[in-house]
Amino acid sequence: MKDEIVLDLQSGTLARLCGVSPDTIRHYERLGLIAAVRGENGYRRFPRETVGRVQLIRRALAIGFSLAELTRILRQRDSGEVPCRGVHAMAQAKLADLDARIAELIEMRAELASIIDEWDERLDATRDSQPALLLEGLLRNPPHPTLSPGGREGKVRGRKEKR
Repeated sequence: MKDEIVLDLQSGTLARLCGVSPDTIRHYERLGLIAAVRGENGYRRFPRETVGRVQLIRRALAIGFSLAELTRILRQRDSGEVPCRGVHAMAQAKLADLDARIAELIEMRAELASIIDEWDERLDATRDSQPALLLEGLLRNPPHPTLSPGGREGKVRGRKEKR
């Protein structure tokens, strides 16, 4: 009996302990990220260790891993493979992408600050009853290619633009 797994958490209890919804627990189970055993009453029961597994998943999601990536990684690990080097390479790629996005945001912030300065001058020189045509001023100074919707391979804020 030393290999017996203690199944003492129902999905609702597991969800509360992990700070997620029961739907999240069911979704993780469907993906194979966590495993449940059905009791005679049909209720899902989880071993206590599942709390740590869900916390690991939540933390990995928070730093940029996707559920698909985690599913693949954890399946490899659960089958006895050692995915550590691949996980490290994925994290490095995510860091490089994040650095590039931060640099783009810094550029975008500088450009927006410059536009606001220009608009301040225009508004100061315009009476309240006159249009300042602020947005039309954007046409005279097109944005940097990486900051426009068509720049950076069609990505806006790190997502592919719908075409």
